[in-house]
Amino acid sequence: MRNAINPVKLFIADSRFTGVLLLSCTAVSLILSNSSAGEWYRGLWNSDLHYHLPIQLPHSGLKWINDFLMAIFFLFAGMEIKRELLVGELSSFKRAVMPFGAALGGMIVPALIYSSFNITSSFAHGWGIPTATDIAFSIGIASLFGKRVPQSLKIFLMALAIIDDLGAIVVIALFYGNHVKWIFLLGGAVVYGAIWAVNYFKVKQGIVQVILSLILWYMIFNSGIEASISGVLIAFTIPVNSLPKFETAISRFVNFIILPLFALANTAILLPPDVVYSLQSSVGIGIMFGLVIGKPIGIFIFSRAMIAFKIAKLPTNTNLKQLLGVGSLAGIGFTMSIFTTTLAFQDELFRDIAKISILSSLVLSMILSFIYFKMIDKKIVIPAHKRPPLVQPAPLAIG
Repeated sequence: MRNAINPVKLFIADSRFTGVLLLSCTAVSLILSNSSAGEWYRGLWNSDLHYHLPIQLPHSGLKWINDFLMAIFFLFAGMEIKRELLVGELSSFKRAVMPFGAALGGMIVPALIYSSFNITSSFAHGWGIPTATDIAFSIGIASLFGKRVPQSLKIFLMALAIIDDLGAIVVIALFYGNHVKWIFLLGGAVVYGAIWAVNYFKVKQGIVQVILSLILWYMIFNSGIEASISGVLIAFTIPVNSLPKFETAISRFVNFIILPLFALANTAILLPPDVVYSLQSSVGIGIMFGLVIGKPIGIFIFSRAMIAFKIAKLPTNTNLKQLLGVGSLAGIGFTMSIFTTTLAFQDELFRDIAKISILSSLVLSMILSFIYFKMIDKKIVIPAHKRPPLVQPAPLAIG
C-alpha cells in the first residue's frame, strides 16, 4: 500500500512548482505571440513539416505535441485512474462515489450553461470545452494556498480531476473524432490485444511493450479517433504492481516537459485588438460561465445531494464550505479544455477566442478561490469523541 500511495504524494509535491511553471509558460507564450517576434513564434509551432515517408505522421510541432506527447500525458493520467480504482482513494464504492458524483455534476452543469448560450448557433459543438478540470493546474493552485486546503481535500480534488479527465476522454472519443478508418481501427485492436497478451504471459516490461505501444498509437492516429487516447488504453494494460514504478519514472517528464510544451504551443495566440469584445461572444460567455460558475455549482449540488441521501461522505476533516471552494478550483480547465478547443473549432479565430476565455476563467477561478478560502479560513476542530486515543508509553522493565 505504501508504494501505491507514493505517486500521489509525489504528484502533489510536484504540483506547486508545476502550477507556477505552467502560469509562467503561458505568460511567456502570450508575450512572445504579441511581440515583434510574434509571427515567427506562432509559425514555430504551426509550420508544416515535410516528410518523404510512406506513412502519415503529425504535420506540425503543435500536432506532435497534441497527438503524441499528450498520449504520454494520458498514459500518466490513465495509470492514476487505474491505480486509484484498484488500490487508492476510489477502490471502494464509498470512496469512489463522492468524486464520481461530483465530477459528473461538474461536467453536466457547465455543458448545459454553454449550450444555453450557443444552442442555436454554429458553435454548439463546443459544449465539451468547459467540462474539464486540469489536474496539474488545479492541484498546483491548491498547493499554493497552503494549509487553507487540507491534504484530504487535495486528494479529493485530484480524484475528481482524474475522473473528469476520463469523462473528457470519453467525450472526445465519442463526439470529437474524425471520420473513422476501420482498417486502422481493426489493426489497432489487434495490436492492443497483443499488448494484453504480452503482459498476460508476464513478458518483462521493456522494448516489446514500447514497440507495440508506438504501433498502437500510429494505428489510432490514422484511424480518425483522437490519437492521445492510446495513452489511456496502454495504461490499463500495465499490471497494477508496476504502476508506481512507471508513474514515478514519467511523472516529472509529464509535469516539467510535456505540460510546459503544451502550454507554450497552445497559447501562441494573437490577441485581438479588443479582447473584452471577443469575450462577449456567445462562445466566450458560455465557456467562462461554464467554468467559473457552472463547475462549483454542479460539483456542490451533486455532492450535497449524495450526502443528503447518505450515499457518500465528505473527505476526512472537511466541511461543505471547503467543498464549494474546491468546486471553484475545479473551474481551472486549462489542459483538457484547450485540447478540446483544438478539436471542436476549425476556425482559428474562434479557437483563439475559446483559448482566451479559458485563460480568463483560469485567472478568475484562481482569484475567487483564493478570496473564498481566505474568508472561510478556520481551523477544523475534531470532536473529542473522534480524536485518536493517546498512546501511553510502556513501563520500563526493571532488573
